[in-house]
Order: sequence, then C-alpha cells, then structure tokens
Amino acid sequence: MATFTNQATLSYNGVATNSNIVVGEIQEVLAITKTALVNSYFTNDTITYVVSVVNSGTTAFTTLTLTDDLGEYTQDERTLVPLTYIADSLKYYINGVLQPTPTVSAGAPLTVSGISVPAGGNALIIYEVKVNQYAPLAASGSITNEAELSGGGLTAAIGDTETVTAGESVELTIAKALSPSRVPENGQVTYTFTITNTGNTAVPFGSDIVLSDIFDPVLTITSVTFDGVAWSEPANYTYNEATGEFATVSGQITVPAASYTQDENGAWIVEPGVSTLVVVGTI
Repeated sequence: MATFTNQATLSYNGVATNSNIVVGEIQEVLAITKTALVNSYFTNDTITYVVSVVNSGTTAFTTLTLTDDLGEYTQDERTLVPLTYIADSLKYYINGVLQPTPTVSAGAPLTVSGISVPAGGNALIIYEVKVNQYAPLAASGSITNEAELSGGGLTAAIGDTETVTAGESVELTIAKALSPSRVPENGQVTYTFTITNTGNTAVPFGSDIVLSDIFDPVLTITSVTFDGVAWSEPANYTYNEATGEFATVSGQITVPAASYTQDENGAWIVEPGVSTLVVVGTI
C-alpha cells in the first residue's frame, strides 16, 4: 500500500500561509504471482512460467505491459541472459478464457504489451523459455527472474520473482579402446575403458555402478588398474577365464562430477569428470 502527502499554500498580499499536510493511502488492487512449473533445470531444458494477475478492485485495468528479465545477471561486468523465449509459446487468458495473443517482443527483457485485467477478475500469461549456454549448470547454480507489470493506470510497477535451481544429475558415457589393433597370436593387448560424466554430481564409492564385458577372444588377464591404482580379483572385479566374462564389483567404480567454466563471452563450458579402467592381458 502506497502513501501520499499533500499541502496547500494560500498567498495574500505577498504573505504565504501553508495548510496542514494531509496523508492518503493508495490501496493496491492488482496482485501478481509468478510460478515456474518445474523446480529445477538441466542443460537445454524448457521451463514454463505462469504469471497470474488478480484484480480485486471495481475498475478494469487495460493497456498493461508485462516485462520479464529472463534471468539477466552480471558476470565480470558482462550482462548475461540465461533464458531464451520460445517463439509463439505465449498464451493469454482472461477469467480462464483464451484471448488473442498480445504483442510480444522476445528480446531481453521479454515484453508483452496490451494486457487487460477486468474488475474483480484475473489474467493468466503462460509462456515457455529455453535454458541456454549462459545458464549456470553446477549443483549450486540457479536462475532468478522477475516478472513486472506496469502502465495502465498503475501508480507504481508491481512484480514477483521466481527461482529455479540447477538439477543434480549424473550423465555417464563410456568409450572402449584397443591397443594394438593388430595382435599376434599369444600377444598382449590393452583394453582401455574411459568413463565420462558431464553431470554436476559425482558417482561416489559404493554406488550401484558396474562395468561388464565379454572378451572375445578370451584373455589371460595380467593386470587391471582403475585410475592408475592396481585392482585385484575378487575384491574389485570378477573374471571367467573360460567364457571371457569380465565385470567390476558393484560400487568399486567412482566418477567425478563435471566442472564448469565460462569462456570470454560468458558461455558455460563443461569439462567432464573422467575415470579410466585399463585391462591388460594376452590372447
């Protein structure tokens, strides 16, 4: 609720006399709430926002303008915008009835012009945005953005903010390499398994993770190492020399989380966490 003051002045024959000061209050009748339909985001995710505007007054508001800063933040004196409006995604409702799409400017800020809210009624503005390369991806990351309503007879803009956090994720891939590719009979080969994690959460010791393979032709294993540390059977892995079936013991593999840095333009670069299992044997 905003207050205002006013004072009158009476001038007569060069003498000015001031009145008492009156104080009034402007009762706000519009209320705005912004809500994201998800609590967390991941790389390239789509987030849906719902902006609700309720008019508890007896007079309609027209020609209102909604702006959304799309999570704009400053990093090393750069202005970065982590969300991108998805074209033609905006829907506009008055008292639950879909209306023609108002004028939308997709830049930062996102601007929606020509919004009306009837007396004793409500309006809903629903739109989608895309998480882009400027969104923080580490487990501590978040995006906070504000929707603000102005114009249309409002004495001051009103707004609401919403925060979504970077989701905790483990995103694993595995690559297998053989060296040498041409092996003489009874020759030695090295299988290298590279496990990468582009997620922001590590795979800790004791997790339900198993790497398995069937070596064909069957190997006579001479050494197994994980991240440079020698492994032994059956503590760390099992191997059937008759069938070539190899498997790590559940929970023995660990994989670090990815790390994140920003390039000279402010875009986030992912450096995957990497673990390596090496199996050496003769054919």
